[in-house]
Amino acid sequence: MSDLVLVTRDNGIAWVTINRPERFNAFDAPTIRALGDVLRQIGRERDIGVVVLTGAGEKAFCAGGDLGELADFSLSKARDLFDGAQDTLQVMRRIPQPVIAMVNGVAMGGGNELVICSDIAIAADHARFGQTGPKVGSSPIFGATNLFSLSVGEKKAREVVYFCRQYPASEALELGWINKVVPLPDLRAETEKWARELLERSPSYLELSKISSNVWWDMLTPAMEAAKQSLFHLAGGPEMTEGATAFLEKRKPDFAQFRKAE
Repeated sequence: MSDLVLVTRDNGIAWVTINRPERFNAFDAPTIRALGDVLRQIGRERDIGVVVLTGAGEKAFCAGGDLGELADFSLSKARDLFDGAQDTLQVMRRIPQPVIAMVNGVAMGGGNELVICSDIAIAADHARFGQTGPKVGSSPIFGATNLFSLSVGEKKAREVVYFCRQYPASEALELGWINKVVPLPDLRAETEKWARELLERSPSYLELSKISSNVWWDMLTPAMEAAKQSLFHLAGGPEMTEGATAFLEKRKPDFAQFRKAE
């Protein structure tokens, strides 16, 4: 088992932790694939009734894709990363157990899409949420540009995706983005309380309820696949390179140069 993703099992609950705190639990291709492998294995374990997904430390749930990778990107790297991300999110949606996102810090970019694709999300009061795609030269096609609007409405979802602002947990709760907000010291206990309550429910009918709730996700999957192909062909292009490099250099990206007439 990779140390990029840690797993502990406790009386029917699998606690899954993205373990890159030095990178704010941002994922590269090996990390997102390791997460998918872990979730796929847990999905086969009949003695596990609930999965809790979180990030190591108290600063970040997951900061999304590792921008250090995007600054020197290529088609082959894009296939590895985006195929891995799509596979992992599909596994999240299809394993029989409910997945609770225990949001212990920032959930940005692909990290927020993990929240969107979870069944339930419980956040610490200091957590912040948002997307980063157009700000860094990418697009959040695996949930934020489609499924997310079912939670917060189309106009708000477009605002979140286009403007790349950050939103506090309190606002996310009001919007229906997440289910509960508690002080950080209470986060694990509150999450376990929800998980234990789910363990009292019929596993077969929870699974049926989960899979039948995927109707919109399933309908959106072809659009995600088509958008992924576009991401492949944009991989390593000048706008992605400028966005990721600017982030790493802690400056504003100069996207205006790409609007100049040829």
